Amino acid sequence: MQNQKRVVIDYVSPQINGGEFHIKRVVNEIINVDAHVLVDGHDVIAASVLYKHETSKTWKEVRMQLIVNDEWKASFTVGKQGFYTYKVEGWVDYALNWQHGIERKIADGQHVKSELLEGVLYLKPLLKKANATEKAYLKSCMEAFEDDAQYDKAIAEAKSKSLHNIFVKYPEKHLANTSKDLQVYVDREKARFSTWYEFFPRSASEQEGQHGTFKDCERLLPRIAEMGFDTLYFPPIHPIGEVNRKGKNNTTEALEGDVGSAWGIGSKAGGHKDIHPQLGTIDDFKALVKKAKKQGIEIAMDYALQAAPDHPWVKSHPEWFKWRPDGTVQYAENPPKKYQDILPIYWESKDYKNLWKECLDTMLYWIDCGINVFRVDNPHTKPYYFWNWLISEVKKTNPDVIFLAEAFTKPKVMQQLAKQGYTQSYTYFTWRTTKHELTEYLTELTQTDQREYMQPNFWPNTPDINPYHLQGANEAMHLLRYALAATMSSSIGVYGPVFEQMITEAIPGKEEYYMSEKFQIKHYDWFKENKLTMLMSKINRIRHENKALQQTNNIKFCHIENDNLIAFYKWNQDKTNELLIIISLDPYYKQQGTVQVPLRDLGVHEGHQLMMADLVTGSSYNWYQEWNYVELHPALPFHIFKINK
Repeated sequence: MQNQKRVVIDYVSPQINGGEFHIKRVVNEIINVDAHVLVDGHDVIAASVLYKHETSKTWKEVRMQLIVNDEWKASFTVGKQGFYTYKVEGWVDYALNWQHGIERKIADGQHVKSELLEGVLYLKPLLKKANATEKAYLKSCMEAFEDDAQYDKAIAEAKSKSLHNIFVKYPEKHLANTSKDLQVYVDREKARFSTWYEFFPRSASEQEGQHGTFKDCERLLPRIAEMGFDTLYFPPIHPIGEVNRKGKNNTTEALEGDVGSAWGIGSKAGGHKDIHPQLGTIDDFKALVKKAKKQGIEIAMDYALQAAPDHPWVKSHPEWFKWRPDGTVQYAENPPKKYQDILPIYWESKDYKNLWKECLDTMLYWIDCGINVFRVDNPHTKPYYFWNWLISEVKKTNPDVIFLAEAFTKPKVMQQLAKQGYTQSYTYFTWRTTKHELTEYLTELTQTDQREYMQPNFWPNTPDINPYHLQGANEAMHLLRYALAATMSSSIGVYGPVFEQMITEAIPGKEEYYMSEKFQIKHYDWFKENKLTMLMSKINRIRHENKALQQTNNIKFCHIENDNLIAFYKWNQDKTNELLIIISLDPYYKQQGTVQVPLRDLGVHEGHQLMMADLVTGSSYNWYQEWNYVELHPALPFHIFKINK
C-alpha cells in the first residue's frame, strides 16, 4: 500500500547521527528545533513540534513558524531531568487553505457564495473542541455563510483574524506526517557549569613528609570554598599496589618509603571498593563528603578501571586479564610511556558480563557513599559500548551523576565518548595558545553539532600535563590562562596548589612535572596567598554571579586590531546578562587595540550609551561608538565587562 501522506519532513535538527544518539541539555534550557517541511502543489501547510518527558503519557505541542524557503522553527523548554522525546509533525491545513483561497478571491472581487458554503464544512468539526464563547462565534459564522442576506458579514468573517486564530488553535490534521522520534537527555545544571579543583589528599598534611588524611582535607575545605570552587576532585584514593611500584620521578624501582602512583590501584589492602589505609576509613571519607557539601562543594572521585599486579582481581578473576605464554601479564603501555605498575583489563574476556557487572557495582558503591561526580581515567582505552551501558545503567537510578572523560586523544574519539553518554570532556584548550587557535577551537566546539552533545571542561594544567607555555612562566601567563579558561568555558578545572603557586619545573623536553606529585607526597603551604589566588577567587565569584559565564555555547568573537588581544561577547539565554571579555595573550608587554562592539547583537545603534562595568576592578566606562580603544598590561591582562544598556 502506497503512503498517502503528502507533507515531507526533512532535515530535522538538532539531532546526532540521524537520531542514533541523544542531544544534551540541562534543566530549563531551550531547544530550538528546525525542519524543512514542504508539500506538493500550493496548499497551505502547518507544522508543530511535539515533545514529552519520559514520565509523561501525553505530548505537548508548540506550533512551528515558517521562516523562509520551507524552513520552519519552534522552541520548547526542558523543565526537569531525564529523557525527553521530540518530533516534528506536518500536515496540509485544509481550513487555512480554504481561508487563504477565499481571501484572494474576495480581494479579486469574485462572488464566493459556494466557497462560503464549503467553509461551513470546516467549521462544524470545531464545535466539538471550542469553548462556549468560540462555539457561539462559530455558529454565528456558519449562519452568515449560509444566509444570502448576511453576505457582507460572511465575507468579513471568512477572512477575519478571529476565525484564523480558531483554525490555528484547533487544527484538523488529516493525513499528518511525523518525523522519527528524537531524544534529548536533560541533566542538572552542574553538568554545564562547574569549577573544579584537584589535589592529592596524601599531600594535605600540615607536617612535611607525613602522609595526608581525609581529616587533613577537611581543614582545606574552607580555603577551596573561598576561592570559588564547587567541585573537589581527588586522584584515586584506593590502596596502591606494591608489586612494580613506581619510585619518585617515575623511576621503575621504588625505594623504601616511596608511595607509588595513585593510579596503580590494588594491593593486599584491597581494590576499587577500598580506601588507602593511610588516608583514613570509609567513615572518614563519608564524613568528608558531607562536610564538603555543607561548604557548597561536591567531591569528585577518580574512576580508573585498571589494576596493579597485586590487585585482588588478579587472583580472584584472572580471566579479566590477558596472560602471555610465559605466565605473565602484559603491563600497560602508551609508547614511549610504560606503566609497569598497572595491568590493563582484558575487555575481550569471555567473562565480560561479570567484569561489566563488577565495574557497575563499584561505581554504585561509591554513589551510595555520597559521590555524584566521577572523573574517568583514560576512558578511550575501554570499549565505547561498555560506557554506553554503564552510564545508562547508572543514570536510570542516579540521574544526578556526572561523568568527566579524561581523554586527551583524537578528536573523533573524544566526540564518540560524549555521544555514548559522557557529560563533560577534557579538551585541547591546554595546548591552544594563539588567537587563531583559540578562536578556531571555540568555533568548532560551539558552532558545529558538537554544541549539542559535548560539554567541554577547560584545564590549564593537570598532574599529567605541564604545558610548555607554563614551564617557567611568569604570573601574567598564569593569570591570562586562567582567565581564558574561566570565561570561554562554563566548566573549568585546575590542578593545585601547583597552578596558583606557579610550581612549573619540568622534565627537560617534556610536558611533565619534575618530581611529579603522581609518584610522591608533596608538602605545601596551603594557605599561601598571592595575586593569583586573589584574582582566581574573584574570577570564580564573577562566574557564579553572571549567567553569561555559566554556559559555553553563547559566544561570539569580536574583531580587534591586534593578534595579541582576543575579544568575545557572551550572553545568557534571555540576554539579561551580557558580557564583553578582552584578554591579552602577551604575558610580557603592554598591548592595545580597538575592539568592535557587537551593536546588532546588543540591539542598539551607534551613539547609544553603553555602560561598561569592569567586574574585576570595579571601574566603569561609557562607550558610545562601535569601535573602542582598549589597553591591557601584564599586571592585569584581562577585562571582564558587564554591559549595561
